[in-house]
Amino acid sequence: MSDSELSALREQASRGDLDAVAELIERAGERGDFEELRRIADAGSRDAADQLVELASEKGDLDELRRLADAGSRDAAEVLDELSEESPPGENE
Repeated sequence: MSDSELSALREQASRGDLDAVAELIERAGERGDFEELRRIADAGSRDAADQLVELASEKGDLDELRRLADAGSRDAAEVLDELSEESPPGENE
């Protein structure tokens, strides 16, 4: 997807086009684009927040998982709990 196509998709999403929002989330997840996903999640998209949790989990990004958990994401908190149970004592401190 070109930059101009991505810009057009963002414009459609900003006007409330839910298909465009879904496409942006999918593309951002494929690219591993935390910034794009954060922007969409901060605008109220639960799907983007879920994708952020999934991506952070896949990448082992504990800081992002903590940020999401602190912002109220139960899924992120659960993933952090699971990861802490899998790690040897002292490793996640």
